Amino acid sequence: MYSKEISIPEKVSVEILNNKVIVSGPKGQVEKRLELTAEIKMEKKDNKIIISSEKERREIKSLIGTSTAHIKNLIEGVTKGFTYKLKVVFSHFPIQVKVEKDKVLFLNFLGERIPRVAKIVGKTEVKVEGQEIIVSGVDLEAVGQTASNLELATRRTGYDKKIFQDGCYISSRE
Repeated sequence: MYSKEISIPEKVSVEILNNKVIVSGPKGQVEKRLELTAEIKMEKKDNKIIISSEKERREIKSLIGTSTAHIKNLIEGVTKGFTYKLKVVFSHFPIQVKVEKDKVLFLNFLGERIPRVAKIVGKTEVKVEGQEIIVSGVDLEAVGQTASNLELATRRTGYDKKIFQDGCYISSRE
């Protein structure tokens, strides 16, 4: 028998409905559907989540490890939250960044007349402070995807990155 345990901190509550895990804490609530097979059991006992299986095949061990990591990320998200900081870099044309509902607009990127658009995923919060963009939220996947979308919106292909450094880049993760 192979199993892993995750301890639940005090101010966090966890609900398990089939393969769906709902975690709520001081920062908010987040839910995730895990892709588990019928051979894997997930249950909550006392202040612990136990993911186990009778079989010890490599695929099952990897699924249990992945599920454990996802649940730990959910717990960390509702207790501490996740923050990505991005830096806006330009040399000739000053880039203006605006947040509108579920989009981030990059105006005047390399002198272009049409703004470049990046999508904000989920309930992620985006703040612009001068030449720094702060992306924060409780869902790691949504925050990371939003930061990636911002980086990809200002990407240019076919140019040397060492010379043409204009764009938006992830500078730190917390």
